[in-house]
Amino acid sequence: MLNSDSIIAAVKARGSYLRVHFKNTRETAAAIKGLTLKKAVQYLEAVKDHKRCVPFRRFSGGVGRTAQAKEFGATQGRWPVKSVEFVLGLLKNAESNAEVKGLSIDDLVVRHVQVNQAPPQRRRTYRAHGRINPYMSHPCHVELTLVEAEKEVPRAEAAPAARLTKKRAIQLANKAVKVNRA
Repeated sequence: MLNSDSIIAAVKARGSYLRVHFKNTRETAAAIKGLTLKKAVQYLEAVKDHKRCVPFRRFSGGVGRTAQAKEFGATQGRWPVKSVEFVLGLLKNAESNAEVKGLSIDDLVVRHVQVNQAPPQRRRTYRAHGRINPYMSHPCHVELTLVEAEKEVPRAEAAPAARLTKKRAIQLANKAVKVNRA
């Protein structure tokens, strides 16, 4: 949960009515969630070069298998270049928003990613025997939130001894008496 202090240390980027496939973009965005900004950009550049794939988990019907998906614990994956370019553009926008806010770019982590379907755009395709069928596009809305990674707090050296209930204290005392008799 974001508290009031971390809201200040967060940057957002969003794109609306983006003409890029919703399903591909959803899988691409899910793949970068939890990564640092630097690692997310490196990963997406590798996807563009077909060095790493985007694992397809939800919208995986008819998606081919690839060995590159093993690193994510999946079998199906693709290289959706157009979706990658749109998400890279949003990451670049979030980075510039962070610079304006004065945040440390090295500490930014992709905390929230949301991809929603936008209204489809209509075209038509001409079929045999004078028929016409719809030829729809499936655009999407994308929003990203990056926050500064929280610093790790060192664990206390010795934890205080756990308090015992009366019942448990009696049980342990009886156990100690039995051990002493034996």
